[in-house]
Amino acid sequence: MTHRLSVAHLTAIGLAPPEFIHAAARAGFDGVGLRLLRVTETSPGYPLHEDAQMLRATLSALAETGLGVGDIEFLKLTPETRPEEYLPLLEAGAALGARHLITAPYDPDLDRLAARLNALGELAAPLGIKVMLEFFPWTSVPDLGVAQRVVEAAGPATGLLVDSLHFDRSGSDLAELQRIDPDRLPFIHLCDAPVRPYYSTDELLRTAREDRSPPGEGEIDLARFLRALPAAIPITLEVPMQALEEAEGSQAVLTHVAGQTRSWLAAQDL
Repeated sequence: MTHRLSVAHLTAIGLAPPEFIHAAARAGFDGVGLRLLRVTETSPGYPLHEDAQMLRATLSALAETGLGVGDIEFLKLTPETRPEEYLPLLEAGAALGARHLITAPYDPDLDRLAARLNALGELAAPLGIKVMLEFFPWTSVPDLGVAQRVVEAAGPATGLLVDSLHFDRSGSDLAELQRIDPDRLPFIHLCDAPVRPYYSTDELLRTAREDRSPPGEGEIDLARFLRALPAAIPITLEVPMQALEEAEGSQAVLTHVAGQTRSWLAAQDL
């Protein structure tokens, strides 16, 4: 079975989009996701919708390498979010050829959250972009069950992004994952990590942002996870490895993640 392998920008977030694309190509990835919005005070975002020169350089890097952009990320949906303000972001994504916009749930009113997802989807659809909701254990949408209810309320055009780390640490159910309409799951995020009986919020955040492992180097049962999903589902590796990056650089992280993932998938016959 052959999976298309892309890499999320968080895996080497210190690289601006043109450099990240070239590094991902050297590592052997098929595509990338790009972080166009800053998420935390300690990590960058690259607002290509506000920087025409970098947008041109990014388009050149894509042309030179042959890589594609699967998604742009990520938009925090809060009570104050006004979807129409993000039309320039969506237009930049369309210029890059992105097919998905990843959003994150930071609104405790789940009805309002679903309505915002629907409004974003109506803005994005004419540009060829599908709006995705990713769930996180520390947010108002902490697990797969809640996420599924929100995206169903948002309408049939809204997708669901499942990350193996958040799926495992939220205690989400594999049987429930198997029942989800494949049209809701155009791709997944994959990584590995230690498995513990309990995680503090600080531990959840630290692992998510800086200390993941490629498949086969942690303790999550990723083989069962992948077998619960549609066959040959596209995979985006999101594997920040701060210690390796500080020791050997971003290229070493990307090369290690790509090589280890392909070896693991082959060994598992996945």
